[in-house]
Amino acid sequence: MKIVILSRNPKLYSTKRLVEAGHKKGHEMLVIDHSKCDIIIEKRNPHIIYKGENLTGIDAVIPRIGASITFYGTAVVRQFEMMKVFTAVESQALVRSRDKLRSMQILSRAGLSLPKTAFTNYSRDVAAIIKHVGGAPCVIKLLEGTQGVGVVLAETKSAAISVLEAFHGLQARVIVQQFIKEAGGADVRAFVVDGVVVGAMKRQGKPGEFRSNLHRGGTAELIELTEEEENAALKAAKVLGLGVAGVDMLQSNSGPMIMEVNCSPGLEGIEAATGKDIAAKIIRYVERNAG
Repeated sequence: MKIVILSRNPKLYSTKRLVEAGHKKGHEMLVIDHSKCDIIIEKRNPHIIYKGENLTGIDAVIPRIGASITFYGTAVVRQFEMMKVFTAVESQALVRSRDKLRSMQILSRAGLSLPKTAFTNYSRDVAAIIKHVGGAPCVIKLLEGTQGVGVVLAETKSAAISVLEAFHGLQARVIVQQFIKEAGGADVRAFVVDGVVVGAMKRQGKPGEFRSNLHRGGTAELIELTEEEENAALKAAKVLGLGVAGVDMLQSNSGPMIMEVNCSPGLEGIEAATGKDIAAKIIRYVERNAG
């Protein structure tokens, strides 16, 4: 098959691993920078021009769309769908998962547990917002933040008020969430491919850091999910329509709480922690569905 990986950087670990796994199975692998694709909309003839050439004969696409270019990246994925090309992550699922507020609303409607969350239209009564989530300490997150950027733990009510007022003054959209103390600065990531959890790891933030992101110095170790955690991860990926997903959960006293569902989860941390060839599992998923 001819498989395209939509990635702006062919040197990224995840991109390189997917290329390697595809080559091992005898596929032709192309890395295409979606930001440099031209979308041509024409009656019964949708197509994409890349570096002056018409992209033809593509069997499948694996999107690796960065958060900063979600709008255009999604448009490129949608164009491939119009060209009847299988995409490992569908355009609508990509949009749903990238919108933190919308994804939480969908997950909540599906009956999945989440940290109590508040969102307002720049309300001046910030003290009431903090009260809605159980008071301080609480977590304040930028809606557009990724990899732990734009996430603040406000340990006191006065600190939370100051942070919220500062974000509102900058016209920045934020959500306020209940702080799950018993999680201890750790979370669990379940990697889901085609309705199956193919690997899971527990990520622990470095000392003094409540964010567990590996990019921020956190560590990861192999973990075996409880039945409740596995069911929550599978349901979260399903209701958001994601064939490939990284489901991040907090271990609370009341069971697993979904923190976020990532539509372009990195492979480096999960492969290192589990010792599994996750890239090969994604290629097999594409093989089962493309064509």
